[in-house]
Amino acid sequence: MQISAKPAAATVFTGRTLGAGPRRAPPLAGCSHRVRHPINCLARRLLVMGLIALPTAPCRTAEPAPLFDADGYRVDQFIASVPATAPGATTVNTGEVAALREHGHVTLIDVMPAPPKPAGLGPTDLWLPPPRLNIPGSVWLPNIGYGRLSDALTAYWQRNLERLTGGDHGHRLIVYCRADCWMSWNAAKRLAAAGYTAVYWYPDGVTGWEAAGLPLAVSRPVPPD
Repeated sequence: MQISAKPAAATVFTGRTLGAGPRRAPPLAGCSHRVRHPINCLARRLLVMGLIALPTAPCRTAEPAPLFDADGYRVDQFIASVPATAPGATTVNTGEVAALREHGHVTLIDVMPAPPKPAGLGPTDLWLPPPRLNIPGSVWLPNIGYGRLSDALTAYWQRNLERLTGGDHGHRLIVYCRADCWMSWNAAKRLAAAGYTAVYWYPDGVTGWEAAGLPLAVSRPVPPD
């Protein structure tokens, strides 16, 4: 038996699996070995990391609905702070309303909206609206303080104003609702625009009247003809 004097080659570990091909660096995030250009690969990685952003279209928010129409009537958000005056009307406080009532020859017009019939009731279901408490002696003309009126509602208030004033456009009219209510402001402006020359606007309305300890009375709306 002959023993070779040639030493065996030492096994060298190179940090890769034996028999594997040349070692490759791991691909960048969002890249593959098929991506040849290093700048493109770097951009993809930065995009994944959130360090760069793609251009986007500017965000547009919806414009709020207008509060007034072209004629200057409030058409939205009716319960809000009101100004000190209404166009064509004289602003009065609780004491002045009480004095006008005592003097006589004045008509108080409550424009508080009528409560709607609850949804889901059938045509034969009985429903009684809650009573409305307002200043004694008032005429309740509901809904005429909205900004936009139908032809039927316009005819309703015109017909009733003609009846209440006897056709006298100089008859004194006190228009009110509740505190911070644009409907009384709308109604006062509307009556003045229609040619009534003695329109008084009571912005505190039932709220101010009741806070002064003055009596209220149950009222029913004037029905449409």
